[in-house]
Amino acid sequence: MSSVVEKSLAIIELLVEHPAGLSVSAIAAATDQPASGVHRTLQELARLGYVHQTHAQGDYAMTIKLPAMGLGFLARAGITDVTQPVLDALAADTGELIRLSVIDGDNLIWVAVAQGATRGLRYDPGQEQGVIVHLASSAGGQAWLATMSDEEALAKVSAQGLIRQAEGIGPNAPRSLTVLLQHLAEARQRGYAVAVDSYLRGMAAMAVPVRFRGDGPVLGCLSIAGPAVRMSDERMANLAPRLQAAAAELGEAAAGSQYFRSRVRMLDPTPAEEHEQA
Repeated sequence: MSSVVEKSLAIIELLVEHPAGLSVSAIAAATDQPASGVHRTLQELARLGYVHQTHAQGDYAMTIKLPAMGLGFLARAGITDVTQPVLDALAADTGELIRLSVIDGDNLIWVAVAQGATRGLRYDPGQEQGVIVHLASSAGGQAWLATMSDEEALAKVSAQGLIRQAEGIGPNAPRSLTVLLQHLAEARQRGYAVAVDSYLRGMAAMAVPVRFRGDGPVLGCLSIAGPAVRMSDERMANLAPRLQAAAAELGEAAAGSQYFRSRVRMLDPTPAEEHEQA
């Protein structure tokens, strides 16, 4: 880590994961930076309004400024405006957790959510918005990988890592590339990806890609997730048409988002207008 910007962003990304704040020494250890340099960076970030000290001589934590900027970007880019009504309707229809992830470079990132389970047993992670999706172990990741050739999929998984380094990973998460490729082949044949006791123990999810105007570039993935005891193979098969219809609706609605239109221009040389007329 050499540049000032890189060091500053490393601190910000760490503090995002620790909303209660961290001490200078803890930040220095986690980012492999000298404590004196971390202290100077924090003081500058505090001057600019991105962090604050929880009390005199205390820990440093993020202010609301950066999250507010992110929410403002999502709103002005038209992402939440065009997607949230579809997610809310699917959540109400299925009674499960609905999540939308969008492609950002080589990553898939969760950006929107709707909870349909209002009582009883439910899957409600609460802390995954803005998180990079682990491709090999999640339904959304596998749905995206299944749209690629095996060679492209393996390249993305190799870059990110086959095994998710986190607590609570399920016993069915793919432990070999051979098993992963089998899952992708099944997803292509089935029409949707499935991950049961994979990304998280006790959780099951199904996902499909979201394509611009139905046949355009892949913009992201839409998933339904819930407790594994409730998300049986039979129930997921019954939910598949509703999930696919919602993904198609999102693909049509994406034309109303500046962000998605710009993504289409980057991903596909075919003008977005031609997709709209198709």
